[in-house]
Amino acid sequence: MTANAPRPLGQGVCIIAALVWREWRVFRRIWLAPTVGSAVEPIIYLLVFGYGFGAIVTSVVGIPYLDFMATGAAANAVLLTGLIGAVVNGFFRRTAEHLYEGLLAAPIRVTELVSGEAAWTAVRAAGVAISTVAVAGVFGVNLAWTVIFVPAVGLVGGFAFACLGAAIGARLRSDMQLGVVAAVVFAPMFVVSWTFFPLDGAPAWLRWPSQLSPLTHVVSLLRAAAFGRATSDEVLVHAGVLLGFTVLFWMLAVRFLRRAVVS
Repeated sequence: MTANAPRPLGQGVCIIAALVWREWRVFRRIWLAPTVGSAVEPIIYLLVFGYGFGAIVTSVVGIPYLDFMATGAAANAVLLTGLIGAVVNGFFRRTAEHLYEGLLAAPIRVTELVSGEAAWTAVRAAGVAISTVAVAGVFGVNLAWTVIFVPAVGLVGGFAFACLGAAIGARLRSDMQLGVVAAVVFAPMFVVSWTFFPLDGAPAWLRWPSQLSPLTHVVSLLRAAAFGRATSDEVLVHAGVLLGFTVLFWMLAVRFLRRAVVS
């Protein structure tokens, strides 16, 4: 079989599963630090924003502010886990560790490498979303039965952000550029995506970018899942846009990583 010959679907799925299994085996050795961080961060958000700022603003867009910011915290955790984790891994595994060169020397293709690493990151992002929403429930956030869809939103959102992070990581040439990613990509997305503050009263030039941010659609889907207040049409629109972003980011990640490692 030549390098570019079509691979049987089952074989490709097995390779992706093997990559996910490898990531799980690595995670088992370092699970304590990321797990503690994922548990503590939503508690801090809920205490500072929910009970601090929430004492001044009781409701936002028709829902209690504590509910509004709790789902924003869950979406932000998905973004942080997917984007920043993939950028850091993508850069150091390609440059300092040369892990990708070793993996691609085996019968593994760039498409499978990107999919496998993004799939594992998506699992972690779903876990973070679940834990954040669970902590919110303990703090008194009223959750609907549709909360069972939160893991699915975390999976898709985490996969999309992981692919975006992989695409960015493949383009970085220095670790000094990591700060640029945080300032140019993460921070603006965090600000314009309805996470902790509504944009209803914001000028139009600030509201429009929010619709172009994938985080906005993750936030909207998480709120729909947590509280069950969105219509089916709204859910379909947000889900369709998020899936479109996911496909686009995956294609960019494959293209950029192939250029950086194979070419």
